Amino acid sequence: MLLEKILDGSAPAGGSLSIDALARELEVSPTPIREALAQLEHTGLVSRVALKGYRVAPLMSQSELEELFDMRMVLELAAAERAAPSAATLLPDLRRAHAEHRLAAETVQELRQHGTEPHGFADLRAYFEADWGFHLAFFRASGNRFLLRTCESLGSHVQRLRQTANRGVLDMEEALEEHGRILTAFETGGTHDVVHAVREHLQAVTRRATADNEVLRKSPEEPAAR
Repeated sequence: MLLEKILDGSAPAGGSLSIDALARELEVSPTPIREALAQLEHTGLVSRVALKGYRVAPLMSQSELEELFDMRMVLELAAAERAAPSAATLLPDLRRAHAEHRLAAETVQELRQHGTEPHGFADLRAYFEADWGFHLAFFRASGNRFLLRTCESLGSHVQRLRQTANRGVLDMEEALEEHGRILTAFETGGTHDVVHAVREHLQAVTRRATADNEVLRKSPEEPAAR
């Protein structure tokens, strides 16, 4: 529940988090709130300030974004290169992950077509998990358990990036199209084609995330155009 409050913006970036107030709001004792905040602190989504309590992490800076995507580029290209020779084994899982991503996107799009935003963060969270699940599929096929574990550790930092997503540009159509190209590369291409498709996707995501972050920093009180 605290994660969703952070990611849907109801606990805004940089804002304070009162343990007592959250306990009253969520109708629990302060102890599980304190424990949950301690766990979130390890992800970087919240920070603890001496004598002041917990605060939501600010939006990622430009340099942090660049470093995160640089790290993703290193890891994901390495995973894609190692997974490509096992494409025949990987394809069922990758196709399933792509179908789940598409279904989650359609759910969000249907809500918006009816003039509503996704309720709470549940629908967007399902979409984001399906999106990340596509990437995890070829990490699992890389045959390197340490590469997979490192990728999984990036999940919390990707969540930080997504602090902006519900208020900025949600690039569902672009991401689905780019994932489709990656899937096609695994189906019909060689290692070079797979790595090229993953690289192009990450470069495009970097451009979109950077533009979105700049818009939010210039106008933090108003939603960015979708």
